[in-house]
Amino acid sequence: MSLTEIVHEIERRATSRDIGQLQEIRRQLKHHSRVAGHSIFTPQTIFEGASNAYAFHYGGRQELQFNVGIEPGGIRHGVAFSFEPSQSLPDPVGVLTPKVRRFNEFLSLYPDRFADMRMWHWCQGDRSSEHLPTQIEADLIRPQAFVFLGRVRAADTIDYDLVMDDFDRLLPLYRFVEGDAAFPEINERRRQGFQFSPGCTVRPARTTASYPERELELAFRHRELQIALYDRLVSTYGADQVATELGNMGGLIDMTVRQGDGFWFYEIKTAMSARACIREALGQLLEYSFWPGAQEAEKLIVVGEPDLDKDAQTYLLTLRKRFALPIEYEQLKMPIVATEVAASAHQ
Repeated sequence: MSLTEIVHEIERRATSRDIGQLQEIRRQLKHHSRVAGHSIFTPQTIFEGASNAYAFHYGGRQELQFNVGIEPGGIRHGVAFSFEPSQSLPDPVGVLTPKVRRFNEFLSLYPDRFADMRMWHWCQGDRSSEHLPTQIEADLIRPQAFVFLGRVRAADTIDYDLVMDDFDRLLPLYRFVEGDAAFPEINERRRQGFQFSPGCTVRPARTTASYPERELELAFRHRELQIALYDRLVSTYGADQVATELGNMGGLIDMTVRQGDGFWFYEIKTAMSARACIREALGQLLEYSFWPGAQEAEKLIVVGEPDLDKDAQTYLLTLRKRFALPIEYEQLKMPIVATEVAASAHQ
């Protein structure tokens, strides 16, 4: 298939997806009086070169762009910054640098949000190796550089459902980068009041055999732990009392257990020590429970794989006694297996 045919199929499927509202989202973010168009891409933003075929969304030249392209390894899809000067964008560094700062802010707040995707860049004609998503370094913000976040898949096995899922997942990043909000929202449920709805909404990680085992472990461990914790809590408290990814004003809670009229909030961390797990989780748990308008929890529970050593135990005891924080630590150990998580019980 040509890139134009691929893009047309993406457009067709986008009508029932959040990404299909991209131009309306752009109108709102830019405070325009009317929508620039109704399609994501246009013929003017699709380029079918002999050795370099790519497309970006209409209006994306000066933005974090939704991008599809053909590479030697297959078809890529995701978002990108293009620092290549052009007649319509003579100073891409000046225009895009503030947007890169907002991109970095989003990834610093949600470092695991796109852990199943990869980043890479082109600079002076050379393509870097793929790596886990991270903040964009200052030395990449220069003319001719191109920085990409997404996936590349074999050209003969295009998974359009995956493409559309990824575009929808990347929309909150785009909204924050192109908007003026002071804090990124990754889900509309964050703005609503707390509503308990039992069940597991965590999707198993999609893996490919091309990634090293250690990289798979880093990318998918959180999801594996989340599913394992859900199973453990359901076996203890019952399926009607356990929920994943509930919104509570300040964020999406990894796991919630309902206990009578109260709730326990769990935050999972994959650090190598209990101290690091507690450090990473504490701020989130406090925000989930005590942000104005949030449902307050009766217990705040950090979940990690390391043992709770004596010093960490003393630290938690001090927080409970001196500040009356209902903070606890729960150990959850699992074997490290770099394979796709079974989906049968969680779809």
